[in-house]
Amino acid sequence: MGAPELVGVLFFFLALALACLALVLFWLAWMRRPLRLVRLVQNPILSPDSSVWWASEAVFNPGAVYHKGQVHLFYRALGHDGISRIGYAVSKDGIHFERSPKPAYDPGFGIAVPEPMPGKQVSYRTLSYDTDLYASGGGWGGSEDPRAVIIDEKLYLTFGIFESWQSMRLAIAALALPDLTAVLWRWSPHIPMSPAQETHKNWVLFPEKINGKFAILHAMTPTLMIEYVEDLESLRKTPIKSNNRRGGRDGHWDAFVRGAAAPPIKTDQGWLLLYHGMTPHGGHGYNVGAMLLDLNDPTKILYRSAHPVLVPEAWYEHDWKPGVVYASGAVVVDNQLIVYYGGGDKHIAAAQAPLHEFLHKLMTGDHAVLQEVRV
Repeated sequence: MGAPELVGVLFFFLALALACLALVLFWLAWMRRPLRLVRLVQNPILSPDSSVWWASEAVFNPGAVYHKGQVHLFYRALGHDGISRIGYAVSKDGIHFERSPKPAYDPGFGIAVPEPMPGKQVSYRTLSYDTDLYASGGGWGGSEDPRAVIIDEKLYLTFGIFESWQSMRLAIAALALPDLTAVLWRWSPHIPMSPAQETHKNWVLFPEKINGKFAILHAMTPTLMIEYVEDLESLRKTPIKSNNRRGGRDGHWDAFVRGAAAPPIKTDQGWLLLYHGMTPHGGHGYNVGAMLLDLNDPTKILYRSAHPVLVPEAWYEHDWKPGVVYASGAVVVDNQLIVYYGGGDKHIAAAQAPLHEFLHKLMTGDHAVLQEVRV
């Protein structure tokens, strides 16, 4: 090989090495960048509709499942009467939703009138939505904050029952999947999960049985507490005993833990759990963090985000109740994690991220950061 040919070969391998180095540096820069849950530019994806009497004041805090190529959304809706009902919307792309004209769940619970008329029973049609008097999303009764999972060919809906300020119970109802597809709301009779005359919120049902039993995450402090139930019907006689502790990590963004957000999502690395937290003095009322739990023992936290993954910043997250993002629904579609949340107790919005990248950041110590993408 002559000198010119040798120089050419050397230049070729030098160029190849530089190209490989550039690729490595690009990959490192990509993996080291903060993970972005990108707010959908279409946000808010659902808002109050003045032409729908039962959803005229607020729509928020949605539960979500992905079934047969569609995202099914169950959301809390408030009308002028101040009663929370559960609405339904469906989407093929997870962004543009078609609403059902009637509530998906409205059992008409008999509810005690709150202050200033304690102890009396009247029709809720005589009362009204009042954002100053009623702090529970502006309402004073009904079915609140649904979460949804699919287990063994049934849709399970968990939700809160606002009976009075002294009795806010968690309940569960089931629907056969063919009825979901046909939009027929033939729910099973609801089963209370928590005791009467106690206040509980933010319980979540795992989307599959663990060791043959339903798994219900009902507390996060001082440790994760999960109740394993073979037969949900048994909860009528023996409701779950839980606590209302809110302690978190001192000195961190989640020093005050409000509870679980969406039901856990099963991944190869563990159960991905979103949860709500805040600093006890100042700051936003609801931020969202992430945990990765052990698949076999989900009371064991493997990884936790060092900072919130979702922080209220957009106008629709401050429109009525400022500083609230309530991430009660999440699905995975084509490896995209889509998180549905209530903004400001008034609107429904969504944010998304590649699931594998999200998990990588969570497991390598880098925290996920929500940053709005402007287009």
